[in-house]
Amino acid sequence: MFNTNCPECNAPASTNMKLVQIPHFKEVIIMATNCDSCGHRTNEVKSGGATEELGTKITLHVTDPSDMSRDLLKSETCHIMIPELEFELGMGAVAGKFTTLEGLLKDIKDLIVSKNPFTCGDSATPGRAEKIELFGKKIDQIMAGEMDVHVILDDPAGNSYLQNVYAPDPDPEMTVEKYERTFEQKEDLGLNDMQTENYQ
Repeated sequence: MFNTNCPECNAPASTNMKLVQIPHFKEVIIMATNCDSCGHRTNEVKSGGATEELGTKITLHVTDPSDMSRDLLKSETCHIMIPELEFELGMGAVAGKFTTLEGLLKDIKDLIVSKNPFTCGDSATPGRAEKIELFGKKIDQIMAGEMDVHVILDDPAGNSYLQNVYAPDPDPEMTVEKYERTFEQKEDLGLNDMQTENYQ
């Protein structure tokens, strides 16, 4: 545990850290901050190990409301896509976290609908606000199991995870692809400038 300041009200707060082993995956560090002054709570996850040799792309075909309870680790380098909604969220937009698929979708809805600066004040336009509201309703439909979609976690660092509820057997609704990173992905991760061979 260490002391820090609340990201919302700047009052003194404490952050707890714990090393956790995720079954069928790896160790991660979970950091949770609770503010006694304003009640704000956050949790953030950092990879407990090195960047993987290959990037990972996980695609889940959401077919049942029970998919919402799947454990999910979204690293800070993970991109999230829902092709049926023409939605893509780049790395860093949502901090690394260990949650469920439902928790991730709630965070996305909160980020796009509730905390969007373009839905209020001078920035608001009727068309934009309606599109954002419709997006929020579609996220609600996905969480209720009323919409057939694919959720894609594309992590060039290979440090994201989505629970296979059939483990150790393959999951019929999920594919996990390993891939070589592009030059641009390596650049984003700071790997192009690292000397890892013949280092003295």
